[in-house]
Amino acid sequence: MPQYILAFDQGTTSSRAIVFDRNGNIRSVAQKEFTQIFPQPGWVEHDANEIWSTQLGAAAEAVSQAGLSVKDIAAIGITNQRETTVVWDKNTGTPIYNAIVWQDRRTASYCDELKEKNHASLIQQKTGLIIDAYFSATKLKWILDNVKDARVKAAKNELCFGTIDSWLLWKLTNGKVHATDVSNASRTMLFNIHDLAWDEELLSLFDIPKNMLPEVHSSSEMYGHTQNILTAHNIPIAGIAGDQQAALFGQMCTQPGMVKNTYGTGCFILMNTGDQPVSSKNNLLTTIAWQINGKTKYALEGSVFIAGAVVQWLRDGLKIIRSSNEIESLANSVSSSDGVFLVPAFAGLGAPYWNQHARGTIVGITRGTTAAHFARAALDSIAYQTMDVVNAMQADAEITLKELRVDGGATANDLLMQFQSDILNTKVIRPKVTETTALGAAYLAGLAVGYWHDMEEIAQQWQADKIFEPKVDDKKRKILSREWERAVNATRSWADEK
Repeated sequence: MPQYILAFDQGTTSSRAIVFDRNGNIRSVAQKEFTQIFPQPGWVEHDANEIWSTQLGAAAEAVSQAGLSVKDIAAIGITNQRETTVVWDKNTGTPIYNAIVWQDRRTASYCDELKEKNHASLIQQKTGLIIDAYFSATKLKWILDNVKDARVKAAKNELCFGTIDSWLLWKLTNGKVHATDVSNASRTMLFNIHDLAWDEELLSLFDIPKNMLPEVHSSSEMYGHTQNILTAHNIPIAGIAGDQQAALFGQMCTQPGMVKNTYGTGCFILMNTGDQPVSSKNNLLTTIAWQINGKTKYALEGSVFIAGAVVQWLRDGLKIIRSSNEIESLANSVSSSDGVFLVPAFAGLGAPYWNQHARGTIVGITRGTTAAHFARAALDSIAYQTMDVVNAMQADAEITLKELRVDGGATANDLLMQFQSDILNTKVIRPKVTETTALGAAYLAGLAVGYWHDMEEIAQQWQADKIFEPKVDDKKRKILSREWERAVNATRSWADEK
């Protein structure tokens, strides 16, 4: 059997490809950024064709960089930014509109209408989700309602809808396969997570023709083969999972109660809840973690919309730093934020608040406040937002957190990881391989083609790189938590006054 697995890690700001070996180690990485399109305040779009070209380019680069040929690749696994919505013409394969990104808020007022009409409990009960512009259903409806002739074409069965995984799968198979996996389907607000099927009542509510939707499969199986893409040699595509579920799997959080946090553009905290969906009383999402060999696992999830993006804002918006990796030394030049709290609600507040009208707020500024205090407050905000979600999770699942497994770019920042441990009062564990999103997709693909024998074999590969233990006392932790709560209340109050 060929010796390597190729993972497509299609993210919000870049397309990446990583080649993994049998030990779960990285052989090569390639990355290509693509254009962020902001047509109006609160609107975020991507060019789906640019996503495809950058993803394909990254894949070719990763394979050649590793000194391999396509024949050395046993399978491709796909993981993707979730909820981002693409609609394309079935006959030409051309998108009829830019991809509408998960961060996009254009359907916020329509979501308010749905809540006013008392659809919230029906939607939560069927999908595990909270009504928000974040999910795919309202984005898809917007495209159908606003793009010329879209509804006419949909009625004639000429359009396909997909999240990014479906779009990549369609392109890789040259239009032969229109499918998704259960984890991505569970993020559309159209999928019944109990019946594991598209929900007729919800399709009717959003006025979405069923013929547009992809077939839903498990997360680890043969979806199809590449069709003369990269080379004439056709590679099996055998694993698909939304990025956060893939990271949960890559972190080997396979037992109920295990939790991981991915620090990317946003922060995404998932807790494995096992065979049963746990309904949240604290504004978390109930979602499908994965399905393997006919067994479906569920998770509780809390989403923080702005995490690493707050560092990008300091770099690009305020120009306090020249590159993102400068933030740690700048923040470390002061012993604390000196009472400054930054609530980065640039795209609304996610879990557990779900206030889509909130906007970023900075409180506690004095004449003595410097750029270093801003940097420290920005890093702290990532840890505080994580704390809010973890507290809600522990209440819902009635489980006390023993450890938090972490991954994503910001985990390289020791200052942030230590503060995360301090404020949560729990161990924070950074693994040796922090590319756990791509690794999860690779594992799912490798399992399907027999590259790895079973999950036990994979679990033995997981290794800790560094463990952060809490160093502050309860009194200080309580004071900091209370001050953060005051800052969030100020943000919510500003939003509610509109």
